[in-house]
Amino acid sequence: MPKLWSETIEAHRHTVREAILETTWALVSEHGLMSVTMTQIAEKVGIGRATLYKYFPDVEAILAAHHERHVTSHLEQLTELRDQPGDAGERLEAVLEHYALICHYRGRHGTEELAALLHRGDHVAHAQQQLIDLFRDLLTEVAAAGGLRDDVAPQELASYCLHALSAAGSLPSEAAARRLVAVTLTGLRRPH
Repeated sequence: MPKLWSETIEAHRHTVREAILETTWALVSEHGLMSVTMTQIAEKVGIGRATLYKYFPDVEAILAAHHERHVTSHLEQLTELRDQPGDAGERLEAVLEHYALICHYRGRHGTEELAALLHRGDHVAHAQQQLIDLFRDLLTEVAAAGGLRDDVAPQELASYCLHALSAAGSLPSEAAARRLVAVTLTGLRRPH
């Protein structure tokens, strides 16, 4: 098969897959998880049901793929913030604030039923480990510069950050999420 033809087919498949993901998320957001069918999705995307089943076996699989893509995007944003040039302490604050805001907005979307479905996959455990590793690496860098408490290992502090900031999902505002980041940073600093 010629390379141009192969690239065109792959681009078409990517476009169809993206349309399926976005359409399904919109339908579930509008009508609820239990109300959306594969037939509705196929009609809304403009493809046949048989084509839809070539991409995904059911609505849950589509939502899981959408969520995995979303989580990957967040990890990329956090990694980009971590890898910026400059002071490690400032980069740590930027990463923690961004993560707290992710958690804050995550708490505003969907139902508990949808959250339970999306947060049970292996991709979530893997993403959580990547997040802890990202925090640990940055905390280690801050520790090397003398800006971190030395009575707790960076690995443990990374877990602390992950769990402390996940509380931002239940906070009423961005300002409250930012205050939580300030409290978390205070807990990370060397005691006087």
